[in-house]
Amino acid sequence: MSSTVLPPEVPTGALDDATARRVEALIEQEEGAQNRLPGLLGHMAVAVALAMSLFHLWAAWDIVPTTTLRYVHVGFAMVLGFALFPMARRFRHRLMVWDVALIAAGIYVVWYLVAGGDDLQDRYVFPDPMDLVVGWMLIALVLEVTRRATGWIMPVVAILFLLYGFFGNHLPPPWQHQGYDAERLVPHLTITLEGIFGTAVDVSASLIVLFTIYGAILQASGAGKFFVDFSFALTGGKPQSAGRTVVLSSFLLGGPSGSGVATTVTLGTVAWPMMRKVGYRADDAGGLLAAGGLGAIISPPVMGAAAFLIAEYLKIGYLDVLVMAIIPTCLYYASLLFMVELDQRRIAARRADAVRRGEMSAEELDAATKMQVDPVGKLLRLYGFHFSTLVAIVVFMVMGYSATLSVLYAMVVAVALSYLRRDTALTPRKLLDALAGGAVQSVGIAATCACAGIIVGVITLTGLGLKFSDIAIQAAGGSLVVTAIYTGLIVWVVGLAVPVTASYIICAVVAAPALMKLGVPDYAAHMFVFYYAVLSEVSPPTALSPFAASAITGAGPYRTTLMAWKYTLPAFILPFVFVTDPEGVGLLLQLRGNMTWMDVAWQVLLATIGLAALSAACQGWLLRALAGWERWALVLAGLLMVFPAALQALLADLIPAPHLVGFALAVGLMALQWRTRPA
Repeated sequence: MSSTVLPPEVPTGALDDATARRVEALIEQEEGAQNRLPGLLGHMAVAVALAMSLFHLWAAWDIVPTTTLRYVHVGFAMVLGFALFPMARRFRHRLMVWDVALIAAGIYVVWYLVAGGDDLQDRYVFPDPMDLVVGWMLIALVLEVTRRATGWIMPVVAILFLLYGFFGNHLPPPWQHQGYDAERLVPHLTITLEGIFGTAVDVSASLIVLFTIYGAILQASGAGKFFVDFSFALTGGKPQSAGRTVVLSSFLLGGPSGSGVATTVTLGTVAWPMMRKVGYRADDAGGLLAAGGLGAIISPPVMGAAAFLIAEYLKIGYLDVLVMAIIPTCLYYASLLFMVELDQRRIAARRADAVRRGEMSAEELDAATKMQVDPVGKLLRLYGFHFSTLVAIVVFMVMGYSATLSVLYAMVVAVALSYLRRDTALTPRKLLDALAGGAVQSVGIAATCACAGIIVGVITLTGLGLKFSDIAIQAAGGSLVVTAIYTGLIVWVVGLAVPVTASYIICAVVAAPALMKLGVPDYAAHMFVFYYAVLSEVSPPTALSPFAASAITGAGPYRTTLMAWKYTLPAFILPFVFVTDPEGVGLLLQLRGNMTWMDVAWQVLLATIGLAALSAACQGWLLRALAGWERWALVLAGLLMVFPAALQALLADLIPAPHLVGFALAVGLMALQWRTRPA
């Protein structure tokens, strides 16, 4: 067994050394700079990671008390975090004496909490002096392991909230609260299930860790490589299919992965040479690769970690969250396909001009863009069983099993099917490495959830969430549209500082209530927050997916980020439909009031055509290059179709039926383009 446990899903072997180092550095910004411990220490780390996986697999099968599960989950995260993430980069690949001390402290704290049992829970209002000591130790340990795994920002934010809990009585209204001392605040955060061991850690311990293990098993069995190869084969390796290949493979690879930066890097190492060959500019290619990576976080069946939290906060099944994500995900990828089709038209026109000018012959063009790919039939015959991984979890949930048991059974299916071929078989050694790797991948998320629990605990104790809702609504003058804009900006700004999971946790208790107070259904408000939290994946200074893509393509990182914004337009637009249009929840496959499924179909049709118009406007191309006024006219047409209800309220006197006007405008522009297109 390997003596190091690093995430296995990010292959950088296809890159040159300098690029691989840049990509690894960017990945470490999200997943932390991990140690490669040598010899016995490495084997001990693998053993602990394996024990963590086996414990959670057992907890998925048998009943483990809630408090024990959460305590032990955080305990494993602390032990592995202090062992595998150095205090500073200059101490990498060594286990320092302070690391050992912190590991011992983490083990002691968890033992104290587990041994305390019900007596500890009962006395949290009047804690013993030792309860407070252990509580302070736990807070410090959680802050430190989060700093090591994710960086400084999240712990600093948590410390600021702690200070707010202690000294909020000195602030002016409306931020003021009564103030809390250590005897009230520390037990609330460290003993009850309202702070560190709250909902976020519960979801991390019961679901997220299982899905990370599942993803590691899929990668070890070669599922990720098959999805990329299948996408290349299905599109035939034709020049005009380069963009389609990226879109399809990002969906297939991202579904099991759930990681944006990992999907971007995996695709980029394979797809960039092809995209460059067929005429993509470096920044355009990087933007498309990053957009595909973002799709991984919003794509069923394995979405980003925040999706599991939505199910827990709303007290609904994870299958319900997957159902709500189906149409937005389809529209997202449909918009990407619109854009890549227009990319190919623009590239083809540019190459045709080069042939006409005599810069290259048609034969040279065909030779330069010819791709060698395996036949689809051969790939399906040899590795088609991997497609079971995309449906196994959903099938089990439809059969009535819980999400926990569904992913457990899906792991069994994946392991069993891997033995259909010798090169994919999960031998005991490969399986143990995958289990250990999956546990390590969950450490950063577990630490983030525990640290976010400090923030959420302060918010619930002080009532900050309700205060903030009132402030946001008053600032917006009671307008739902303006409140939604403010909420989106708040979630986006929070997402610039902290990871997607933490951004959702914080804003679910701070920002979502403002929308719900104005009549937005809770599920729509939480999906709105989720999608805007995801946008941090392509927003500087934490735009890891575009930055990783730019390291591969050689383009400028901020230019690549701007291109990623262009391709991810639907992720910015669609969430507003959920909350500003009474029938917008149809895009979440939910019925409200007197809605029917015909209303849902109409909403989907309008959104599809509207996004197509917006995509063309962003690309500056339809049947030919768009003039400036044509681009703005398409923007107007798209907005009129995507937001008919909101614009109806604003423009009722000017435009009685915005969606019909938008459709007519789009058709008119298409007709004009057809008449004036090049011969």
